[in-house]
Amino acid sequence: MDRDDEIRELRKAQADLETLIDTSPVGVVVFDLGTGSVSFNQETRRIVDGLRDEDQLPEQLLEALTIVRADGREISLEELPLVQALSASETVRAEEIVMRRTDGRSVRALLNATPIRSEEGQVESFVVILQDLTPLEEQERLRAEFLSMVGHELRTPLTAVKGAVATLLEPAAPLSSADLRQFFGIIDAQVDRMHLLVGDLLDVARIETGTLAVAPEPADVAGLVGDARNAFHSGGGRHPVAIDLAEDLPWVMADRVRMAQVLGALLANAARNSPESSPIRVHAAREGVHVAVAVSDDGTGIPEERLPHLFRRFFRIDAGEPRGDTGLGLAVCKGIVEAHGGRIWAESDGPGPGARFLFTIPAVEQGASVPAAPSTPARAARRRAAAPVRVLALAGDPQALRAVRGALLQAGYAPIVTADPEEALRCVERERPHLVLLDLLLPGADGVALLRNLVETAAVPVIVLSAHGQEPLLARALDMGAADYVVMPFSPVELAARIRAALRRREAPKPAAPYVLGGLTIDYAERLVRLDGRPVPLTDIEYRTLAELAANGGRVLTYEHLLRRVWRRAGDADVRPMRTVVRSLRRKLGDDAEDPAYIFTQLRVGYRMPRGETTD
Repeated sequence: MDRDDEIRELRKAQADLETLIDTSPVGVVVFDLGTGSVSFNQETRRIVDGLRDEDQLPEQLLEALTIVRADGREISLEELPLVQALSASETVRAEEIVMRRTDGRSVRALLNATPIRSEEGQVESFVVILQDLTPLEEQERLRAEFLSMVGHELRTPLTAVKGAVATLLEPAAPLSSADLRQFFGIIDAQVDRMHLLVGDLLDVARIETGTLAVAPEPADVAGLVGDARNAFHSGGGRHPVAIDLAEDLPWVMADRVRMAQVLGALLANAARNSPESSPIRVHAAREGVHVAVAVSDDGTGIPEERLPHLFRRFFRIDAGEPRGDTGLGLAVCKGIVEAHGGRIWAESDGPGPGARFLFTIPAVEQGASVPAAPSTPARAARRRAAAPVRVLALAGDPQALRAVRGALLQAGYAPIVTADPEEALRCVERERPHLVLLDLLLPGADGVALLRNLVETAAVPVIVLSAHGQEPLLARALDMGAADYVVMPFSPVELAARIRAALRRREAPKPAAPYVLGGLTIDYAERLVRLDGRPVPLTDIEYRTLAELAANGGRVLTYEHLLRRVWRRAGDADVRPMRTVVRSLRRKLGDDAEDPAYIFTQLRVGYRMPRGETTD
């Protein structure tokens, strides 16, 4: 290699070294004692940038600093250069220093200083390495705030539990059953609150140690999101949740419990940071080999500079009042999503316009087996018969919902709980519950109107939940078709017995063979009505009226009989709604009231249908 090649190689090596130093994550300052020059890398400039005046160079800044060393000595660099202050022969290892300006601005850093000597032992240059301790200080500050917050979050429920237990142990006066249930409810709710906090702490520890376990299996996104919304409302969430799922959305590989935890945390986060009346939106769409899920709100928004830090431990969007936010929820979400092989991030245009949290989760590979949906109504009916009895509970009080859910689980039922009346109607359509438990006193909604809607359009008995002193309201509910009522606080044994009785009345035996009369066919097993081979769309009350008349073909059924059996009302109730239903049936069946083929009127008595062709 000739001399020119050697020079090029040396220049290249020098350029590589300079690039390496300039991009180093620690600050590097090199003092050349021969020339008196000082060189900085980019990180040094960043560290001291907050100490510089606007028109001041880093080299000039050195002369205006005071260094406070670990032993408390203060060194003014205006009077003594740094190299002399440290002593040219001194090697400093990991000493914490403070660089301070006279106006109070300061930066804490970890200092390493090493003299570079020539072959003769003379010091030629001096290298100072600075590591900014500001991020560590911020982390320690967040940790201290977190410990203070955890102490507060634990002390509050412990105080409530202690007070409730003390009252139960030594009551000032005898306690009624309602008082006892209230105090036990307080204890139950506060223990749940502590359980959630401890669960977050354990999850963070598992994420940090790499031991967070997930068990992904094929799952339907609609089911995951729907369950999360129900859990959100049953836990006291007041915000309406709108779900928008893309068509032909593939199934995903998800741990159902962990994914419910992620969606629940994102819904709770949106609720904390947005007005109670504003909606929360959940959207899901395919994104390559993943499904992307977004939770959006119209809340306070997030400043741009905070977006990169949202998923750090102990970080809270609002550094003021915690409002129930531990600063761990989003960090746990990040760990769970990444354990599934996805990613999570946040978007916001700044304070005001709301925020959007998104995460991805792997889609089920094409060709992989997923649970098959039932292809016929009969198969769906058989599947429902083999599954536990589903009971939908709707109440505005989260504590009452928890009590109802616990009683249903204890009795072996599958509870579906919600505090949102609109969601209840969608649950009836989607989940097809066997029975509904309805609290008529719903905040912001008409419980009586909802009862009427359920009785007239849904094929499900309704048991009303009420408090003491609501007898007129209960009487009205029973007249409107409620199957029964339960007064709160209730015994779980009583609730289960009333549910069983309502289901027995509901499942009164019907003929096994279909009813056939001319072109009319009624299939009781599949609840289908056909006219000349074409399905006849009927509301639930219309079908039940027609089925009762057909099952008793050849007999006149009185108004009182139909009111009790079909409308579940007292025998002296208003018959005008029944007449409206019969008129609607005749219209849909093409039956002339003057010359009927199917439904005959027995004046001032009731109605009858002829014996079917399958009836002896």
